[in-house]
Amino acid sequence: MAHTHGTDGEEPARRDVLFLATGAVGAVGVAATVWPLIDQMNPSATERALSSIEVDVSAIEVGQQVTVTFLKSPVFIRRLTDEEKAAANETALGDLKDQDAQNALHPGETATLKHRLVDPERDFLVMSGVCTHLGCVPVGEAGDFGGWFCPCHGSHYDTAGRIRKGPAPTNLPIPVASFSDENTLKLG
Repeated sequence: MAHTHGTDGEEPARRDVLFLATGAVGAVGVAATVWPLIDQMNPSATERALSSIEVDVSAIEVGQQVTVTFLKSPVFIRRLTDEEKAAANETALGDLKDQDAQNALHPGETATLKHRLVDPERDFLVMSGVCTHLGCVPVGEAGDFGGWFCPCHGSHYDTAGRIRKGPAPTNLPIPVASFSDENTLKLG
Protein backbone atom coordinates (compact mmCIF):
# COMPACT_ATOMS: atom_id res chain seq x y z
CA MET A 1 0.00 0.00 0.00
CA ALA A 2 1.33 3.44 -0.91
CA HIS A 3 1.81 6.29 1.57
CA THR A 4 -0.59 9.21 1.32
CA HIS A 5 -0.16 12.89 2.20
CA GLY A 6 -2.85 13.04 4.85
CA THR A 7 -5.96 13.84 2.93
CA ASP A 8 -9.46 14.08 4.43
CA GLY A 9 -9.55 12.12 7.64
CA GLU A 10 -6.34 10.20 7.11
CA GLU A 11 -3.39 10.53 9.45
CA PRO A 12 -0.62 12.87 8.23
CA ALA A 13 2.21 11.22 6.42
CA ARG A 14 5.77 11.28 7.72
CA ARG A 15 6.73 13.87 5.09
CA ASP A 16 4.04 16.28 6.37
CA VAL A 17 5.27 15.99 9.96
CA LEU A 18 8.88 16.59 8.88
CA PHE A 19 7.76 19.60 6.82
CA LEU A 20 5.94 21.17 9.82
CA ALA A 21 8.83 20.44 12.21
CA THR A 22 11.35 22.00 9.81
CA GLY A 23 9.16 25.12 9.44
CA ALA A 24 8.85 25.48 13.22
CA VAL A 25 12.62 25.14 13.77
CA GLY A 26 13.21 27.68 10.97
CA ALA A 27 10.80 30.18 12.55
CA VAL A 28 12.52 29.85 15.94
CA GLY A 29 15.90 30.34 14.24
CA VAL A 30 14.76 33.50 12.47
CA ALA A 31 13.32 34.90 15.71
CA ALA A 32 16.54 34.09 17.59
CA THR A 33 18.55 35.88 14.90
CA VAL A 34 16.34 38.98 14.61
CA TRP A 35 15.72 39.58 18.34
CA PRO A 36 19.27 40.84 19.18
CA LEU A 37 19.07 43.27 16.25
CA ILE A 38 15.81 44.71 17.57
CA ASP A 39 16.88 44.65 21.22
CA GLN A 40 20.09 46.61 20.56
CA MET A 41 17.96 49.63 19.55
CA ASN A 42 16.63 50.01 23.11
CA PRO A 43 18.36 52.62 25.30
CA SER A 44 21.04 51.27 27.59
CA ALA A 45 20.44 50.92 31.33
CA THR A 46 22.68 53.94 31.89
CA GLU A 47 20.56 56.07 29.55
CA ARG A 48 17.34 54.94 31.20
CA ALA A 49 18.76 55.79 34.62
CA LEU A 50 19.76 59.26 33.43
CA SER A 51 16.44 60.07 31.77
CA SER A 52 15.71 62.27 34.77
CA ILE A 53 17.95 63.72 37.43
CA GLU A 54 17.43 65.84 40.52
CA VAL A 55 19.66 68.81 41.30
CA ASP A 56 19.94 70.47 44.71
CA VAL A 57 19.74 74.20 43.97
CA SER A 58 19.81 75.40 47.59
CA ALA A 59 23.47 76.41 47.41
CA ILE A 60 23.14 78.46 44.20
CA GLU A 61 23.41 82.12 45.14
CA VAL A 62 21.78 84.98 43.23
CA GLY A 63 23.99 85.72 40.20
CA GLN A 64 25.62 82.28 40.27
CA GLN A 65 25.46 79.60 37.59
CA VAL A 66 26.13 75.88 37.79
CA THR A 67 26.45 73.47 34.91
CA VAL A 68 25.18 69.90 35.20
CA THR A 69 25.32 67.09 32.68
CA PHE A 70 21.95 65.74 31.61
CA LEU A 71 21.61 63.16 28.81
CA LYS A 72 25.27 63.70 27.89
CA SER A 73 24.82 67.45 27.36
CA PRO A 74 25.54 70.47 29.57
CA VAL A 75 22.58 72.23 31.18
CA PHE A 76 23.01 75.72 32.65
CA ILE A 77 21.16 76.50 35.87
CA ARG A 78 21.44 80.20 36.68
CA ARG A 79 19.87 82.13 39.51
CA LEU A 80 19.14 85.48 37.93
CA THR A 81 19.86 88.81 39.59
CA ASP A 82 17.28 91.59 39.65
CA GLU A 83 19.38 93.44 37.06
CA GLU A 84 19.43 90.41 34.73
CA LYS A 85 15.67 89.98 35.06
CA ALA A 86 15.11 93.69 34.39
CA ALA A 87 17.36 93.58 31.29
CA ALA A 88 15.46 90.56 29.95
CA ASN A 89 12.05 92.11 30.66
CA GLU A 90 13.01 95.45 29.07
CA THR A 91 14.00 93.82 25.77
CA ALA A 92 11.31 94.25 23.14
CA LEU A 93 10.27 91.03 21.39
CA GLY A 94 10.91 92.75 18.07
CA ASP A 95 14.61 93.01 18.98
CA LEU A 96 14.93 89.23 19.21
CA LYS A 97 16.14 87.02 16.34
CA ASP A 98 13.98 84.17 17.67
CA GLN A 99 10.70 85.14 19.33
CA ASP A 100 9.80 81.57 20.37
CA ALA A 101 10.38 80.68 24.02
CA GLN A 102 11.94 77.33 22.98
CA ASN A 103 10.54 75.98 26.25
CA ALA A 104 9.40 72.35 26.35
CA LEU A 105 6.83 73.34 29.00
CA HIS A 106 5.48 76.32 27.01
CA PRO A 107 5.54 75.25 23.33
CA GLY A 108 4.75 78.07 20.93
CA GLU A 109 4.88 80.80 23.59
CA THR A 110 6.76 84.05 23.01
CA ALA A 111 10.30 84.43 24.32
CA THR A 112 9.47 86.60 27.30
CA LEU A 113 11.42 85.93 30.49
CA LYS A 114 8.23 84.60 32.11
CA HIS A 115 7.97 81.87 29.42
CA ARG A 116 11.68 81.02 29.62
CA LEU A 117 11.72 80.36 33.38
CA VAL A 118 10.89 76.91 34.75
CA ASP A 119 8.71 78.57 37.38
CA PRO A 120 7.77 82.25 36.84
CA GLU A 121 7.63 82.73 40.63
CA ARG A 122 11.30 81.72 40.98
CA ASP A 123 14.45 83.29 39.58
CA PHE A 124 16.06 80.12 38.17
CA LEU A 125 16.79 79.98 34.45
CA VAL A 126 17.42 76.42 33.25
CA MET A 127 18.51 75.84 29.67
CA SER A 128 20.58 73.72 27.36
CA GLY A 129 24.26 74.65 27.40
CA VAL A 130 24.70 73.86 23.72
CA CYS A 131 24.87 76.66 21.15
CA THR A 132 22.13 76.31 18.56
CA HIS A 133 24.53 77.13 15.73
CA LEU A 134 27.02 74.24 15.71
CA GLY A 135 26.79 72.69 19.16
CA CYS A 136 29.60 74.52 20.99
CA VAL A 137 29.29 75.40 24.70
CA PRO A 138 28.77 79.14 25.29
CA VAL A 139 30.62 81.01 28.06
CA GLY A 140 28.44 82.55 30.77
CA GLU A 141 28.36 86.22 31.79
CA ALA A 142 29.93 87.23 28.50
CA GLY A 143 29.08 88.76 25.16
CA ASP A 144 27.41 91.99 24.15
CA PHE A 145 24.25 91.36 26.18
CA GLY A 146 25.68 90.08 29.48
CA GLY A 147 24.34 86.57 29.05
CA TRP A 148 26.28 83.91 27.15
CA PHE A 149 28.79 84.13 24.34
CA CYS A 150 29.86 81.34 22.01
CA PRO A 151 33.49 82.15 21.14
CA CYS A 152 33.63 79.57 18.33
CA HIS A 153 31.44 81.49 15.91
CA GLY A 154 30.38 84.66 17.74
CA SER A 155 26.80 84.01 18.88
CA HIS A 156 25.64 86.37 21.64
CA TYR A 157 22.78 85.40 24.00
CA ASP A 158 21.15 87.76 26.48
CA THR A 159 20.46 87.23 30.18
CA ALA A 160 17.43 85.06 29.33
CA GLY A 161 19.40 82.82 26.92
CA ARG A 162 17.82 84.38 23.84
CA ILE A 163 19.91 84.74 20.68
CA ARG A 164 20.55 88.39 19.95
CA LYS A 165 23.52 88.49 17.59
CA GLY A 166 25.57 86.05 15.53
CA PRO A 167 24.90 82.94 13.44
CA ALA A 168 22.87 80.89 15.96
CA PRO A 169 19.31 80.56 14.61
CA THR A 170 17.35 79.98 17.83
CA ASN A 171 17.33 80.65 21.56
CA LEU A 172 18.99 78.18 23.92
CA PRO A 173 16.26 75.54 24.50
CA ILE A 174 14.64 75.05 27.90
CA PRO A 175 14.48 71.34 28.83
CA VAL A 176 11.60 69.67 30.64
CA ALA A 177 12.19 70.71 34.24
CA SER A 178 10.20 71.33 37.42
CA PHE A 179 10.77 71.89 41.10
CA SER A 180 10.10 68.79 43.23
CA ASP A 181 10.34 70.90 46.36
CA GLU A 182 11.81 74.24 47.45
CA ASN A 183 15.43 73.14 46.88
CA THR A 184 15.22 70.35 44.30
CA LEU A 185 15.06 70.84 40.55
CA LYS A 186 14.09 67.80 38.49
CA LEU A 187 15.30 67.59 34.91
CA GLY A 188 13.43 65.22 32.61
